[in-house]
Amino acid sequence: MASKVSCLYILTVVCWASALWYLSITRPTSSYTGHRQLSSISIARKNVSFGNIRTRPINPHSFDFLINEPNKCEKSIPFLVILISTTHKEFDARQAIRETWGDENNFKGIKIATLFLLGKNADPVLNQMVEQESQIFHDIIVEDFIDSYHNLTLKTLMGMRWIAMFCSKAKYVMKTDSDIFVNMDNLLYKLLKPNTKPRRRYFTGYVINGGPIRDVRSKWYMPRDVYPESNYPPFCSGTGYVFSADVAELIYKTSLHTRLLHLEDVYVGLCLRKLSIHPFQNSGFNHWKMAYSLCRYRRVITVHQITPEEMHRIWNDMSSKKHLRC
Repeated sequence: MASKVSCLYILTVVCWASALWYLSITRPTSSYTGHRQLSSISIARKNVSFGNIRTRPINPHSFDFLINEPNKCEKSIPFLVILISTTHKEFDARQAIRETWGDENNFKGIKIATLFLLGKNADPVLNQMVEQESQIFHDIIVEDFIDSYHNLTLKTLMGMRWIAMFCSKAKYVMKTDSDIFVNMDNLLYKLLKPNTKPRRRYFTGYVINGGPIRDVRSKWYMPRDVYPESNYPPFCSGTGYVFSADVAELIYKTSLHTRLLHLEDVYVGLCLRKLSIHPFQNSGFNHWKMAYSLCRYRRVITVHQITPEEMHRIWNDMSSKKHLRC
């Protein structure tokens, strides 16, 4: 089985390299057809309802799953589900995570489920390649909205929806990005503590208290007509935050009646305010890049802007030097 996966992985890498050259020449017309029917059947079989909502949704999130893993949590209930926001071309980043901190088999006795979140790409070749990757690793979820920076909120809501529909009995969920290194020892044993009673209505990360940027040149520009208030509610940086699994359905249901904002972390903060859930500050979540040192990385939970090569190097160093004291 290992050799089969290895061959498939090599084939996938070759396909990625060939296709990126091929993209500049032609555009096939095929698309995500195989998984659409499967996901529809799975959702119908689940027959999941989000309760009686009396008012008409202003943000219905009416997207179909194009690629789904509806049975991911059926055999055993995860202690932690990791939802990783990624894009189609970031295969190397996804593979680095699979081989390092995101490996579901790293911690014996603690069930972890790792999933990558994507929308659909405008290029059918990239969609096909992600579908092939999904058939090998079974850790990708895709809905039929266009994958773009301005749709990051939809991507996170897709993850919340998936937890509520297919993995609601999990204990905790982490949402993060594909350029983040996660110190899993600190996340599991110092923060979440598997041997303690799971918390509910719990949300933590690097808490930001700020207001909208009105400069149209800014990546985080927020027009007044979209958000007229002068301050945002407290929110956790979207580079990495952790919450109890019950919060996923609460946020998803609240989002149906909350005007959509393209700033994903701010939008989650708006939903939390409506739910009267206050995010807890945790200094272990870093939303910036830190120069690597073994002792420094042992003290944190997340580090931002890590390349796939750095991810392997940091993971190998930290794994091989567990016996060293700082």
